[in-house]
Amino acid sequence: MIPNGVVTWAEIDLTAIAHNVKQIKAYVGKDTDIIAVVKANAYGHGEIPVAHTLLKAGASRLAVHRTIDGVRLRHAGITAPVLILGYTPPSGIPMVVEQQITPTVIDRDIAKLLSEQANAPFPIHIKVDTGMCRYGLRPEDAVDFVKYLYTLPNIIVEGIFSHFSTADEENRTPMLQQWETFQQVLADLATAGIHIPIRHICNSGGILSLKAAHLEAVRPGILLYGLSPSAECQAPFPLRRAMTLKSLVVRVQELPAGSAIGYGRTYTTPEPMVAALVPIGYGDGYHRLISNRGSILINGQRVPIRGRVSMDQIVVDVTGIEDVNIGAEAVIIGKQGDEEITHEEVAAWAETINYEILTSVHPQVIRVFQGNGHAVT
Repeated sequence: MIPNGVVTWAEIDLTAIAHNVKQIKAYVGKDTDIIAVVKANAYGHGEIPVAHTLLKAGASRLAVHRTIDGVRLRHAGITAPVLILGYTPPSGIPMVVEQQITPTVIDRDIAKLLSEQANAPFPIHIKVDTGMCRYGLRPEDAVDFVKYLYTLPNIIVEGIFSHFSTADEENRTPMLQQWETFQQVLADLATAGIHIPIRHICNSGGILSLKAAHLEAVRPGILLYGLSPSAECQAPFPLRRAMTLKSLVVRVQELPAGSAIGYGRTYTTPEPMVAALVPIGYGDGYHRLISNRGSILINGQRVPIRGRVSMDQIVVDVTGIEDVNIGAEAVIIGKQGDEEITHEEVAAWAETINYEILTSVHPQVIRVFQGNGHAVT
């Protein structure tokens, strides 16, 4: 059911998401927890319904990137552990304490502030940068930092993690080097008499590429939503794509030969053409680079985009396709009849990756949730 007045929407299949998390859980085994990554609005799918679905289907924990994302989950009634993967500023400490959200801490000042404000034992995770040069401790600093944390009241070092940078690539050498560095940090901690209960390093690519690194927990992201990390790193178990992006035909007109379409007049009809107008554009997250490259589906057939993608409209060539009328469904990404346009195909047109196609879908695009007890957002 499409909400009244809506002409462009994303259908989110929560049953598919539940299926995917169950497949991942079966693959990693009962001794490895799933920390389901729902950052970036659950990769564009809608964080609140998706979070409830993931936890119901077998995820033990959730992960976000920013403090405010964790607060939104708490306000939506999520009581499961929520890990902030990124930086928590000093101004965010009262929120994580109040909402019982688990921060990632790599800074002594932040750790001290957290210790002072927590009024009971408070779990944190630490991150080690094993080769990505982003957020995280240097491996050689990890032992001393954990020793410092152990001197602070109310601080419990619950977890330690890192992040693979190339686990979805054919060349395994960098991934194995990171894994070796992480193992050395764990060994150094063990030598110092320190055991941290939850160790995790595997993103979606790592889950598929290095089973030895599954440890106590893994952090699937894109796999949850039914996509594999890359062409070189495909899931060996069945996935179901959760998002279909749709719109409607809002105008059909016959254009004579020599008609210039859209901004910049980048396409001129070489002969008469039947043009359909579809209200989706880069303001909705449909990339401008797709101009004159991509196609969508109408009446189960591929129809090419002619002219530039505007902020909120595209024109497609429906010449020769029968019964294209105002109100006809247009599938931007997904299946219609026997045809399918995948996120990977759209990513190729936009010169990017499937992750960005998912997360680019703007929040203004209504999410219509299906399955798992939901009908409409």
